[in-house]
Amino acid sequence: MKILALVLFALMYVLMIAKPKYRPFYALTVAAVFLIVGILPVGRLAATINWNVLMMISGTMIIVYYFIDSRMPNLLADILLARSKNVMWVTVLMSLFSGVISAFIDNVATVLMVAPVGMVICKKLNMSPVGMILSIAVSSNLQGAATLVGDTTSIMLGDYANMNFMNFFWMEGRPGIFFAVELGALATVPVMMFLFRKDKAPVTSTERAEVTNYVPTVMLILMVALLITASFIPNTPAVINGIICCLLAIATVLLGFMREKNTDKAVAAIKNLGFETLGLLAGLFIVIGGLTNVGVIDDFADLIVKFGGNNIFLLYTIVVWGSVIISAFVDNIPYVATMLPVLTAVTTTLGIEPYLLYFGLLSGATLGGNITPIGASANITAVGMLRKEGYQVSFAQFMRIGVPYTLVAVMTGYLYFWFIWR
Repeated sequence: MKILALVLFALMYVLMIAKPKYRPFYALTVAAVFLIVGILPVGRLAATINWNVLMMISGTMIIVYYFIDSRMPNLLADILLARSKNVMWVTVLMSLFSGVISAFIDNVATVLMVAPVGMVICKKLNMSPVGMILSIAVSSNLQGAATLVGDTTSIMLGDYANMNFMNFFWMEGRPGIFFAVELGALATVPVMMFLFRKDKAPVTSTERAEVTNYVPTVMLILMVALLITASFIPNTPAVINGIICCLLAIATVLLGFMREKNTDKAVAAIKNLGFETLGLLAGLFIVIGGLTNVGVIDDFADLIVKFGGNNIFLLYTIVVWGSVIISAFVDNIPYVATMLPVLTAVTTTLGIEPYLLYFGLLSGATLGGNITPIGASANITAVGMLRKEGYQVSFAQFMRIGVPYTLVAVMTGYLYFWFIWR
């Protein structure tokens, strides 16, 4: 049974890399096989699926749809454009702008929100959008790890390790992962300045987009505030974050209907939910649950302990840089889902706290996806948008931006976590 589980898991990964368009189908198919053959008992299905994560993503995506439609991101981008001295600083500021949004909103949603604005700016400046759009994508991947709600992997870590919103900023008397991410983001500014050093053409802008509806912006701010508040309330339901996001999404839809008196936008928002992402996650939860059930996760933990021994620094280094390499080619969602229980088993065996390895995993897996165009969903989304505009992005083109960005940001976080959390 264990060998069958491993073979199916490996096959799923290979297919995800070869044909990423059908990732949810592969994950759900393997999940179904796991249930049929008994790798995961059907009776444990409901408990295996992380409903809190699915609800959080669903609610946030609906609010983000209305946020994009309100043109608030366009207004913010116009303000940034007006404050840019030249094309190089437009790219730098758009990337940082993307990162700030991505700290609170899913990475793919951030790219879908900011990249079209970048496209418009590049057309106004009569320049290729490739550099700016790829910078937006890699920046959104970095900042997604800054907060509990910034990325699916952050949500997964928070839920798995029972971390609340504030734990990402301050935890057990020490600064959290937020500061590592921000230091990494600052370290990438000189990298972008070097990469785009030739883009010195001056820019001017007097335009200001008009925001059509401020309700979605208020809802996003309220969502973050309520998630913070809920993190301080003891004994809340396990799905409290999901409930908050879904209730605010419903309120946003209802207010939108009352405002426009038709259901077109509500239907469009639901269609925009990202059922592929939800299906992918549901399938992965089942697959990882099956691997845990048959003992594969424990075996994987034993291998890590064997290679790392009792040397915490070596273990930490293996986790961080191994995650970077693996996530360059494999989507970080299934990888993080696989590794969290592995690291828990490893640290339990060694009798140490797991947070150093948790944070190393999250930073390595999140940033490793920036090395190649298939390493993260946000990258795939950005490259696809460029393709629709007639720009084909090769691996080499992407890696010209992704590799230096990744190395600088990962090294910054790597050193930060070791000196703060060892």
